[in-house]
Amino acid sequence: MDWFDIFIYDTTWQFAAEIVIRTVIMYTMVFLFLRFTGKRGIRQLSIFELVIIVSLGSIAGDPMFTEDLPLVQALLIMSLVIGLYHLCTWLTMKFKPIERLLEGKPTYIVKDGVLVLAEISGGTMSNDDFFSELRQQGIRHLGQVEVGLLETDGEFSVLLFPDDEVCFGLPIFPHEYQKATSIQPNQPYACMHCAHVESIASVHALCPRCKVAAGWALARNDKIVN
Repeated sequence: MDWFDIFIYDTTWQFAAEIVIRTVIMYTMVFLFLRFTGKRGIRQLSIFELVIIVSLGSIAGDPMFTEDLPLVQALLIMSLVIGLYHLCTWLTMKFKPIERLLEGKPTYIVKDGVLVLAEISGGTMSNDDFFSELRQQGIRHLGQVEVGLLETDGEFSVLLFPDDEVCFGLPIFPHEYQKATSIQPNQPYACMHCAHVESIASVHALCPRCKVAAGWALARNDKIVN
């Protein structure tokens, strides 16, 4: 194995300096594009915008180290991509169907303290991911949540029940989100698949809402702690 060929090969000091210049220019162009979008972080990007950024990364990568690829070609392509981005942004502001096509629409994950069955079946996101987001907002169980919404930019919006409307719900902290092994009398239980709450006669009972025997966790009705 020739270590010289692996690390150096035919690289000259002149080409090394050229790589530095190319990299700085392409990095600057990508940075300026991100500034033009007005976004502050990846979580604020829609799927459409994320695809554009991935495309920019591909456009910027090769010119950084390909000697026979002039920067003007990459800059021209990048300018066209930025122009198309602004055109699409304008179209989404003017036409709702195009906005839904490019940006998508918010997804309801929780309604009235239970998980939305269509999103569970469709695999929109895992329960662990959603529960993690709720826990970070100080939520202990789904009975505290009136609406849980996954926005198009990946952020979560949560509308909580008033204290006097909090109901029994599926616990979302790991030490409480556990399958019950026995039934406590006069205690409601929550389906660990869809969060439906009811009194059950057996821990092996089939959930009447989702028709899945995923197990039951002891439901909670703690008020929201501010």
